[in-house]
Amino acid sequence: MIDRHPGWPARTPKARCVAGQVQLRPLHRRDGRRWSRYRVADEHLLRPVEPTVPGDWYEAHTPQMWRSTVGGLLDMARHGVVLPFAIEVDGEFAGQLTLGNVQHGVVCSCWIGYWVYSGFGGRGVATAAVALGTDHAMRQVGMHRVEATVLEDNAASRKVLARAGYREEGRLQRNLHINGQWRDHLLVAQTVEETSGGVLAGLQASGVLPAP
Repeated sequence: MIDRHPGWPARTPKARCVAGQVQLRPLHRRDGRRWSRYRVADEHLLRPVEPTVPGDWYEAHTPQMWRSTVGGLLDMARHGVVLPFAIEVDGEFAGQLTLGNVQHGVVCSCWIGYWVYSGFGGRGVATAAVALGTDHAMRQVGMHRVEATVLEDNAASRKVLARAGYREEGRLQRNLHINGQWRDHLLVAQTVEETSGGVLAGLQASGVLPAP
């Protein structure tokens, strides 16, 4: 049985976008088949923006690697350090969103990261998922600050984060090893004072996402 921590395990409310109803729910071991299929299919999109995968991409996404990956994530979730969520569109696995380095006390912060399968791309899924994840971090997990890092040339992800209210705070030099080399990242963040009405509600009010 998974131990309970603030905001975990949990399902978020649903958010409507062009693709359908988006929801976050805890990552499951049974997600492995689609996780592997989607990530292998999207290697050309994921490898240039994600931490370096040593060796063959396909071998890094076998069922055995999935069992190791999800096992580690769920173990950290039991300790409340990392909260791994599946992104669903109309109940179908569409990607992954993670709240990581969750710290309470005087820090009360975490980072947010995500990927969405290209078959669901361009229809608001990532924007809805990041809004749901940010609201969950602040309202259910109790975070005061949520931050993310993004490559400067990753225009799509920068647009998603900006829509969700993340503002640039600076540049992290040689921050992560991406696709075989150390790459600078932009640090973006927001605090609960900036989203008093909720990120999702703000996007719905502005027309970026449809109202419920």
